[in-house]
Amino acid sequence: MMKFVLVGCGRIADLHVAGYRDNPDAELWGVVDVKKKAAQDFAERHNIPKVYDSYDEVLADPEVTGVEILVPHHLHCEYTIKACEAGKNVSVQKPMAMNIEECDRMIAAAKKAGVKLKAYENFVFYPPYQKAKELLDAGEIGELRGIRLKMNNATLLSRNVPQIGKGKLPGNIKPGLKETGWPVDPKSWLWRFNHTLSGGGPTVFDDGYHKFSIAQYFGGRAEKVVSWIDKTQVAPGAYNDVPAVIMWKYADKQVYGVWDIVNSEDMWIESKYYTCDERVEITGSRGVIWITRCTGTLLPEVAPVVMYRDGEVHEYWDMDADWLDSFAGATRDFIAAIRDDRDPILTGAEGKSVLEFALAAIDSSAQNREIYLSEYEDKPVPKKVPLIVALAKNIFRPKQQR
Repeated sequence: MMKFVLVGCGRIADLHVAGYRDNPDAELWGVVDVKKKAAQDFAERHNIPKVYDSYDEVLADPEVTGVEILVPHHLHCEYTIKACEAGKNVSVQKPMAMNIEECDRMIAAAKKAGVKLKAYENFVFYPPYQKAKELLDAGEIGELRGIRLKMNNATLLSRNVPQIGKGKLPGNIKPGLKETGWPVDPKSWLWRFNHTLSGGGPTVFDDGYHKFSIAQYFGGRAEKVVSWIDKTQVAPGAYNDVPAVIMWKYADKQVYGVWDIVNSEDMWIESKYYTCDERVEITGSRGVIWITRCTGTLLPEVAPVVMYRDGEVHEYWDMDADWLDSFAGATRDFIAAIRDDRDPILTGAEGKSVLEFALAAIDSSAQNREIYLSEYEDKPVPKKVPLIVALAKNIFRPKQQR
């Protein structure tokens, strides 16, 4: 029985437990967090046998097969390399690293140690996305012609961030609507607004890793990207990188994609998790596939996957469609890759490719031009500064530079 440890017990860690339930090959053996009380509470909640005092103690334990790294982004590279050097297999949460150079160091460390390195990206394991990919690959809508991703971030009636503080209900809210989403302590999320720790904005860079991954999952590698990324203030000095529109051309074919992101702060979205709605439209030469949900459920009466072809509409209901299922699939893939000695989905190289796509999109907006991914110039990791310093810089920066 392989034994694994979760490194970091934040909000997302609750979903990483799913892939170990009733798994004949692996056990979630332990947890560690800089806040030991948080680790103890997490272990008690999920019946995890061991709570470690430090990350070094985890790496020194010969019983540990692998680690899942769920810490702030600026620690991904350091923690991954240390785990590889200790002979532990590594699954590192998205985004894989702060820049491309860090990705290369992580990949080299895993190769030298002969261990598996997985960039943990759960969206490619979401059953409705997998069903849509199956239909697309089978030629059910003909040749791929284009992809559209639509994302609405909602904050009203939601208990999750990036909203800071509790919103007030306007008078025209429909009676009977319940608070939706899961509780997230805003203090635990503040580091995401410090770019020296997060590497970029909380939407396009952080959550966007999912969307850039999905874009490549359906259409292959991107050749070039052009984007417009605005800023919305959520607290003094803290900005969310929305609204935004990102467009790209796929390599070796006349196919384009677009990702449109808005904040819909007065929209009620049913969700057990983040109150975010993601819709995907895949257009082919013969038909169209729609994926109607993912993190949230905006349209519960509509099938998770809908296909139009030859004048007929086909609805696909026979699949798991809870966002949790995607996490279970991603974790099981990590375990199976070690068991079967195969590459995980995504490998370090694939995770690097997704990161490059995201960074090129950010560069495109900053430079007001299209960026070819083959010409993307990597940037050094910024020097870390305290949150208060990062926020102050934003507060006193000229408006046109924000």
